[in-house]
Amino acid sequence: MYHARLTRRRASPRISAPGARRTPMIDREGWKRLGQWVALGALVGVACGAASALFLWLLDLATDFRTEHEIIVFTLPLAGLVIGAIYERWGAPIEGGNNLVIDTIHDEGPQLPLRMAPMVLVGTVLTHLFGGSAGREGTAVQMGASLADAIAFRLGVDGPVRRQLLAAGVAGGFGSVFGTPIAGCVFGLEFIVLGRLQHDALVPALVASIVGDLVTRALGIAHTPYPTIAPLALTPLLLAQWALFAIAMAATTTAFIELTHRIKTTLKARVTRLPFRMFLGGAAVVALWQLMGTSEYLGLGVPTIVRAFSDPSLPVYAFAAKLLFTAITIGAGFLGGEVTPLFFVGAALGSVLARAMGLPIDMGAGVGLAVVFAAASNAPLALSIMAVELLGASVLPHVVIVAVIAYLLTGHRGIYPSQRLTRPKWGGAPWPAMRTLRDHRDERP
Repeated sequence: MYHARLTRRRASPRISAPGARRTPMIDREGWKRLGQWVALGALVGVACGAASALFLWLLDLATDFRTEHEIIVFTLPLAGLVIGAIYERWGAPIEGGNNLVIDTIHDEGPQLPLRMAPMVLVGTVLTHLFGGSAGREGTAVQMGASLADAIAFRLGVDGPVRRQLLAAGVAGGFGSVFGTPIAGCVFGLEFIVLGRLQHDALVPALVASIVGDLVTRALGIAHTPYPTIAPLALTPLLLAQWALFAIAMAATTTAFIELTHRIKTTLKARVTRLPFRMFLGGAAVVALWQLMGTSEYLGLGVPTIVRAFSDPSLPVYAFAAKLLFTAITIGAGFLGGEVTPLFFVGAALGSVLARAMGLPIDMGAGVGLAVVFAAASNAPLALSIMAVELLGASVLPHVVIVAVIAYLLTGHRGIYPSQRLTRPKWGGAPWPAMRTLRDHRDERP
């Protein structure tokens, strides 16, 4: 009987009455919003891609000049004095950097000053020209966000659309400066609130990141090629090794965050003027440079990152040296970001750990490259995707496992103190009100 009923039901399909309206898959308002997102995302992407291309071109010129004329590094303290004086006079509105971007997205504050883009670009290039150990993600994110906010105000959009454009600016800047558009999109959605993706900005962020990357490449910028990692089967022993690997990565990340914070707060408490703080930081970097007897730890350090994938003679202490150089540079107030220096720290440490554990060096370096910044920025998904875009799909299960463990073990800390928390990282009931990492740090006994 059941079979008969089933047969009759199949034989009598529901037929719409003549003239009945069918519900469209996407209504007219949905098509309109999609078109708006694509158009605005593309506009932001073009601006971000052009800015990143100019930035990377100037950065290459500065790095090449410093490499050929290393004596210029001795003038880093004087450069800090001058850059600090300029920022003390005209840079107060943009002092917050990436944290200002996060606060603006959350609080719908006033327009990000358009001067942020050129000032952070020039400041970062000068930092690298004179030998400071800094990255480029902070500059790209701030340029992208300030350009996106200028577009938003120029077009008269506000509220949710403005916040979406700011997230798109972050994604476009990050994706175009590293040549990783999908990771850039996810980073723009992930780094704002821990444990929550801002899905309402997904389309403009994706469009801005892809268009930004295409524009940067079309303008002749070539990104650093990394080796493709060979597959490595997961086993119970390997999982245990990755857990130990993650503990070491989390400890290193915590050391970087806390050391940078301590240097910054100590210098601010004892030296009130930014130019003098930067002078002292520059002098410390020069002293370390002379003590180490090598220029490997100045600037971005890309050659050493690439070397970590294949050279078993890489010094065991290389990751710690780069961590110290970068913490001093950033803590003293020099401009730039943390991504590439933390790539250096993670790749060098991963290479050393892989040698000790009997793992392939390239896999250890590749996982470490992504994980330290994933934990420091509280963006494990974005950096796992970035590892795939840079190193191939074989790295994916390994980097996700290590990144998630390191992200949790790092606790409620990060390089962006304005990141928001809605609940503890390890789960549980949400807090009554959203709080920043900065507030959470201040509340700790």
